[in-house]
Amino acid sequence: MADETGLARLRSLIDDFLTSAYQQHRHQDLHGLCEQLHLPEPPPQEGHSKHQRLTASLQACNDNRLEAVAEAILGSQPLAAWERNRLQDVLWLRRPHVRIPGRVRRELAKELDLSDHLEYADRFMALLSRVWDLGDDLRGSWDLSASTLREEIERHVIRFRNDWSAEYLFEQLHAFEAPDPRFGRFLEGLASAAALPDERAQRHFVNLANKHLQPMGAQLRLEGEEDGYPVFQLVQTGQGTSRRPRNLIFATLGKPDIRFTSALDNDIEIAERSDQVLVYDRPVGKNGLLWAELLTWWQETRNFPDPKEAGRSLYDRMYASLPPKSDGQQNLFWLYHNIHREDLGAVPALLPEIWVHWDPKTVRERGALALQNLRMDFLMLLPGSRRVVLEVDGVQHYTREQGSIPDSGRYAATMAGDRDLKFRGYEVFRFGHDELRDRDKAKPVLAAFFETLLGRAPRAPEQAN
Repeated sequence: MADETGLARLRSLIDDFLTSAYQQHRHQDLHGLCEQLHLPEPPPQEGHSKHQRLTASLQACNDNRLEAVAEAILGSQPLAAWERNRLQDVLWLRRPHVRIPGRVRRELAKELDLSDHLEYADRFMALLSRVWDLGDDLRGSWDLSASTLREEIERHVIRFRNDWSAEYLFEQLHAFEAPDPRFGRFLEGLASAAALPDERAQRHFVNLANKHLQPMGAQLRLEGEEDGYPVFQLVQTGQGTSRRPRNLIFATLGKPDIRFTSALDNDIEIAERSDQVLVYDRPVGKNGLLWAELLTWWQETRNFPDPKEAGRSLYDRMYASLPPKSDGQQNLFWLYHNIHREDLGAVPALLPEIWVHWDPKTVRERGALALQNLRMDFLMLLPGSRRVVLEVDGVQHYTREQGSIPDSGRYAATMAGDRDLKFRGYEVFRFGHDELRDRDKAKPVLAAFFETLLGRAPRAPEQAN
């Protein structure tokens, strides 16, 4: 219900924008406007007003495209700050975000000293303008003797620095009651080099913020660097894992022969049979690993000039790694790509035959200390540092001698491996092979599962106007 309400609100805000836009555009401009905003082609001009044409285009727009339309409006259209913020808030609330209670916000503000930020006053004001409504758009529509919030901040925070405390500034910005994603982006902005190009000062602010965030299960985490400065991202520490994945080894046709080329940097190479192993070694960002990013890597490393040809090649290579006798795994892989075929580039990549653990010795050589569940059926890297493992369980997971004898020890080892993964921050979902054996019966099961997991319904094929 919440998702439906968010979609309805998003559609309403887009409709408000189009109602304003039709007054500023000619009939001949509407085709280009709709194309720019990723909206369906408007109906012909004959017998339709501009408003009717844009309304019909929006009505024909599938729910799954609304976020892309909103992003296009934000990226390409001039909006007042209050319009921008309304649209951003609805959009951001639909995505993974960290909840920050009002008490945590206020206690952080009470302890915050803005002296470091005010050494870079122009950058600080630019940050406030990007995140908050400073009243600039209303200037001229009210009593000219009244001050805008921007002017008040410039006077009482920038010029006379002892007038307002950080807590009072947050009050004036309405930061204490702002939606969680907006307040989170404000914290990330305060920690960024764009507002504070001084690493010592950045880390001082982050340490203060984390003092208040960590007790409620969040932190500003170091994610890397940009232009020589550290980059911090707000993350939920109670979910997912705080570590970024490296060296994703997947779609293997056999056990990889791995060696470290630099043990200090965790750099690896496949010593033999490298053609039987895929290793994705690029950084995985805060949005996880999308199919579009995996495809770009494949296209660039294999020199495919045609994206469609590269996509077919990558799919075929991954499909070839699936066990030939496991209809369930094959159907899961095929159906995931079929269900999301209309927006495949925007969904997480489904990595088959993924090596979660690796041991150079066999179970027989290692004995009782051997790692269990070295290779998992599928892995997905989702936003918010979520690592999702999907397993398709056949009889071999709980029997021996080709399924004729129950084996409680084998089942116990599987469950122990799951517990270990969960303690490491993975989410593990298991399917019975029988529920995926028949492709037609498996499709609604998987469609419902992935809609719940990803928080999005598969996009329906576009209808002709």
